[in-house]
Amino acid sequence: MARIIVVTSGKGGVGKTTTSASFASGLAMRGHKTVVIDFDVGLRNLDLIMGCERRVVYDFVNVIQEEASLNQALIRDKNLDNLFILPASQTRDKDALTKEGVAKVLNDLKEMGFEYIVCDSPAGIETGALMASYFADDAIVVTNPEVSSVRDSDRILGILSAKSQRAENSDPPIKEYLLISRYSAKRVLAGEMLSLQDIEDILRIELIGVIPESEDVLHASNQGTPVIHLENSPAAQAYEDVVARYLGETRPLRFVEYEKPSFLKRLFGGK
Repeated sequence: MARIIVVTSGKGGVGKTTTSASFASGLAMRGHKTVVIDFDVGLRNLDLIMGCERRVVYDFVNVIQEEASLNQALIRDKNLDNLFILPASQTRDKDALTKEGVAKVLNDLKEMGFEYIVCDSPAGIETGALMASYFADDAIVVTNPEVSSVRDSDRILGILSAKSQRAENSDPPIKEYLLISRYSAKRVLAGEMLSLQDIEDILRIELIGVIPESEDVLHASNQGTPVIHLENSPAAQAYEDVVARYLGETRPLRFVEYEKPSFLKRLFGGK
């Protein structure tokens, strides 16, 4: 049975699309047939991070409005044969997403044999975000270690528990996971960021991973490659851990403690 996973947050710019791309890629790397859908109608960034922007002919809205078939709109990932991207439209309004249309697309994807359907939600609580989360089985709530981001994530948790299909049908609630991105243990130590414990105390949902602050994320995005593909990158290793935990493995948290550089490293310019 396919699982629908929404990657969401209240605040923009926290790393949702980066997470959607690497999380979906990680599932596919584990051998699971996976599709990632861009719900950010009007902006469309997922195809850029996945490196397939020039291959977009039809999009999510075209499929909903029956202007194209799913097979025509789905783009096979350039790195993984069992990963597909369903891009958003840049020219339509967010109201083009209807509950009935989204439901049909998700059901058709299930019938096509996809094991995991990852929904990349836009920021905020507008139509695109509500549609991305409405049908979800699981939610990965992405937050940065700052007060405004955590507060907005708390609001999203309220929406997930009240405005989903599961809530309306009195089914078991959406399984919520916390993902902290752009975490700097050094800045936490200096009191410039909220600590891991602070965030967990406020949101009180299961922590699935911590992605360290890293320039690799920007470099990967500029290359059109999900950061999980960058070997030896701490961010890539952290996303691999997230996927493993989601699939039921137990892995210790990494990159959450600040290690002071040695004297020699400081002497030769290390941070």
